[in-house]
Formats: sequence, structure tokens, C-alpha cells
Amino acid sequence: MKQHQETLEVRTAGRGCTDLTAELRRIVRASGVCVGLATVFCAHTSASLLIQENADPAVLRDLLQWFARLAPDGDPRYEHDAEGPDDMAAHLRGAITRSSESVPIVDGALALGTWQALYLVEHRTSAHRRRVVVHVQGD
Repeated sequence: MKQHQETLEVRTAGRGCTDLTAELRRIVRASGVCVGLATVFCAHTSASLLIQENADPAVLRDLLQWFARLAPDGDPRYEHDAEGPDDMAAHLRGAITRSSESVPIVDGALALGTWQALYLVEHRTSAHRRRVVVHVQGD
């Protein structure tokens, strides 16, 4: 069994979605794995991963607006606000999404659906550098 691991440093511009799919495809090709699994892990509590539609950008905008309704910035009920009014809201948004995703590898390629992409979702309003670990294993 082959194993390959890379760490991506993703620079975000603030709240929004960054498509990681092209980088993940590159890593899978570099691994030489034909059949296996790619595990992607976001090492942060105020950013997360999301597999979602890549065709209509309105989907991502609607998701971000939905997150804003569920976990609004600056809610006076939050106790944790050490890094500003978006701090706890970012943690709540991260809690309802995922810190890791697993994607099968079939014939040396990610087995994402036609309209799927894997995104890093930045839940903070300011720019950050995020660390994403990609582990590929298989034959």
C-alpha cells in the first residue's frame, strides 16, 4: 500500500470559500495511488471543509448567508469574544460543518461527482493562513 501526505497552506481573504479541488487532484496524481482514499483535514476551529456544488456560485453565497443566520456575529449571548465579534460565530459555524472529509480515489482520480468541489470555508471576517493536511493511501 502506498501512502503520501502533503500539507497545504491556504491563504484566505476573509469569510468565504476557497476551492481546494485542483490542489487535491495534484496531490492524488503525485501519490501514484490508483485505488484508495484521500483524507483532507483542516487543522483549525474557525475554518472548516465542505463538499458542495461547484457550478452555480449562488449556492455558496446562500450557504454563507444561512450560516450568518444560524450563528450571527456579535450575538450578545456569546461569552467567548476574545478575538472580536466574529470569534464565537466562527466557532459555531465550524461546529456545524466538518474538520475532515474523505474522498475515494478511483482510477487515480478523486471520485467527486460532476458538480462537486471541496472547499475550505473561512468563518472569520479577516484574512488568515490555514493549514490543511492531505493524506492519500491505497494501491
